[in-house]
Amino acid sequence: MPVKGRLAAFAAALTGSAVLGAAAGLIWAAVAPRALLQEVAHGEAQVVNPESSAFVAADGLFCLIVALGGVVTGLAGYWLLVRRAGWIATAGLVLGAVAAALLALWTGENIGVGTYNHLLAASPPGTFFRASLSLGAKSVLVFWPGFTSLVVLIAEYGRRRPDAEVGWEVGGAP
Repeated sequence: MPVKGRLAAFAAALTGSAVLGAAAGLIWAAVAPRALLQEVAHGEAQVVNPESSAFVAADGLFCLIVALGGVVTGLAGYWLLVRRAGWIATAGLVLGAVAAALLALWTGENIGVGTYNHLLAASPPGTFFRASLSLGAKSVLVFWPGFTSLVVLIAEYGRRRPDAEVGWEVGGAP
């Protein structure tokens, strides 16, 4: 494959993954639960139930979404790009997966911030409203690139079949 084709595969992998990351952030913002807050003073709110499972559930959903995003990116990227362009497409997929995880986080956390800030500023004390999303377990950001890499690695290993390349026979001798 010519250099321009490999660079195009790199750019397609990077861009495609990043777009999926923004979509994942929108999905996370739509499905993740949010903790219930009550405004206690002007511009200050507290969680109504500090033992709420909303924070853990939101982190768990983000983890699931980015893991699935990594699998989808790895499968699609391998079948569409890596088999033709090789390692440069793999590099684009992994870097795109890092960007996708960060974009998913940024998109999901920023979708409801404007509404939250408006309610916090404009509501009288005693008003109940939902918190904006926030990811507590930042370590799950490695799931998207990790799963992408794992899928590409498994697919590439499965494609090569080491036994067929070596030429060993059933009896164990060449």
